[in-house]
Amino acid sequence: MKKLIYTALVISLLAVPLQAGPFLDLETGPVFTGLNDVRIPGRYGTRFSLPGVLGNEPWYFIRARAGWTIKEQHNLYILAAPLKIDYEGRPSGFIFFKNRLFFPYTPIRGTFKFNSWRLTYRYDIVKNDKIEFGIGLTGKIREAYIRLDSLNTKTTRPDLGFVPLITIRLQWMFVPNFSFVMDADWLVGPVGRAEDILFAFQYHINKNVLVKAGYRILEGGADNSKVYTFSLFHYAVFGTTVMF
Repeated sequence: MKKLIYTALVISLLAVPLQAGPFLDLETGPVFTGLNDVRIPGRYGTRFSLPGVLGNEPWYFIRARAGWTIKEQHNLYILAAPLKIDYEGRPSGFIFFKNRLFFPYTPIRGTFKFNSWRLTYRYDIVKNDKIEFGIGLTGKIREAYIRLDSLNTKTTRPDLGFVPLITIRLQWMFVPNFSFVMDADWLVGPVGRAEDILFAFQYHINKNVLVKAGYRILEGGADNSKVYTFSLFHYAVFGTTVMF
């Protein structure tokens, strides 16, 4: 029954005449680690901070989103949001990570990868010259791993999974050609959470092209017997959206 409902929904969306058409959204800029705490296994590994133990430098990101606005209020799009950050340092104590022991004061390279691939449907409840507000659902494929490398010891903890999220978008055109946008995917559960929220100002060059600058916060993690990991990243966002 569920498969029939999902199939009917997709067919109905694709069958609607396109009035607004496709769009492409690109973002880039530096990303900074605010928090990245790890303990693997989750109950008896060593809890440590990747940036605190191994050091932290800003890295750069790129995100791409493409989709269709269908009959003005229906939005269907995909997002590619790769993220990979390397940390390097010499910890002052022992680290027991994924059944491997890393010794103090030896060079260690830590790699944190968190690639996100998402499919979103959003319905715009309000859409006029001043305010746009919509809510929808996102299916997220999380491709992640945490890896530690030293001279004699290497180990990786991979993680591939599906996460459903709620999506909310608010855009306010507060003066002609300038708008403020809040765009969020999030979900909070009993053993974990995920939040990806953008706050940005946009300059609408014309009806088809805009540029934006703002701040994105990416935060989340899980706490169970296999893994304890919570991370927080700050993004300085610069981007553009093109509507065809």
